This record gives sequence, structure tokens and C-alpha cells, in this order.
Amino acid sequence: MTLPFTAEQFFDVFAEYNRTLSWIVLSLWVTALIAVVTAWRSQSRGSRALTWYLAALWLWNSVAYHALLFTRINPAAWLFAGLFSLQGVLLAIAATRGQLTYFTAGGWRKYVGTLLVLYAFVYPILNIAFGRGYPGVPTFGVPCPTAILTIGLLLTARGPASTWLIVAPVLWGFVGGSAVFLLGVWPDYPLIAAGVLGTADVISRVLRRSANKRLVAGPITSR
Repeated sequence: MTLPFTAEQFFDVFAEYNRTLSWIVLSLWVTALIAVVTAWRSQSRGSRALTWYLAALWLWNSVAYHALLFTRINPAAWLFAGLFSLQGVLLAIAATRGQLTYFTAGGWRKYVGTLLVLYAFVYPILNIAFGRGYPGVPTFGVPCPTAILTIGLLLTARGPASTWLIVAPVLWGFVGGSAVFLLGVWPDYPLIAAGVLGTADVISRVLRRSANKRLVAGPITSR
């Protein structure tokens, strides 16, 4: 795959992001941690606030990263900005309706989702410690850790909204995850895994609902 920008241009975008918005980036990381801990301790009260936070974070990505910075080196970033804006609006609608309750799913979803959430907070630390050198590395409030955080939280959530809200993060899991192979951003490996797990989760939920509908329809048609 041929990219419309060089590796240096790509990492220079992060350098400008981190230099210009360093205090905001740190604030986003801290407030995200507070929101997640609050939802963990009080699922019913904290989940709506956390969904509002996710909505704001996706809109922040759309404007601060894609529209203002990434469009300078990649025209496709306008499409990405639109996708992230749409996801932000959908999350805001889910928050308004109180459609998500985090850390309540059972089985593998809760454990794997929680691990992805934790990794989203470690992600910028790994890039700063082992990346190309700060500030030219992905930190917090940029698309990849945002997608990891969102997929992780949605895997732990109950509610029908968790199925369709995971679609955009999964798409970015594969688009953004390509940086592993094309640009050597190795902390994005779990982003690809998150995309695969999110896809599997959507398919399993759709199949389960279809099977439930057939079970309900079966006795009715047999009468």
C-alpha cells in the first residue's frame, strides 16, 4: 500500500499535536481515567457520564486531530473526520437515552474489554517510553487509543446500542491498525486485535438475536 505521506510527515503531525495541546492531552487522559473508575464503581450512575465523555472524545478526535492536523498530509482525513463526528453524535444520543451500562457484560467480554480499557491508558506511555521519541509519537486523544478504549468499554457493556456503536471503532481498528505494518507503530497491535474481537462480538450478537427470534416465531407458526 502506498501512503499519500511519508513516515516523517505522519509523526510530525503527532509532534505538533503534543507540543500545541500538551496540557489538554494530559487533561484528557486524567479525566478519562476518572470517568472509567467512576463507571466501574457505580455502573448505573457512572455509565451515562462515561458515554458523554466518549462522545466528546470522538468529536475531539474529529476536529483537533483529523480536521485540523491530519488533513494537511492526507485528504482522506476529511472522511475520517466525518466518521468520528458521526460516532460522537451516536454516542451522545446513547448517553441521552441512557442506553449503555459498562462493566456489566458476562463471560469473556468483560475480562477482555477491561484489558483493552487498561491498555488504552498504557498506550501513550508505551509510545513515549519506547517510540521514536516524544513529542513525535501518538499519545492520548488521538484516534487509535480512542478506538481501543471505546471497543473495550463497549465489549463490557449491556444494551442494544453496544452493537451498532462498535462499528466505527472496529473500522478504525483496521484502518488505524495498518500503522503497525506501514509505519512501525507497534503499540497498535492490540488495536488490530480489538477490531477482530469487536467484529466477532457484533457477529455473535446478531446471530444470537436471530436465533432468539426464530425460537419465538417457532411456537407461534406451529399452532
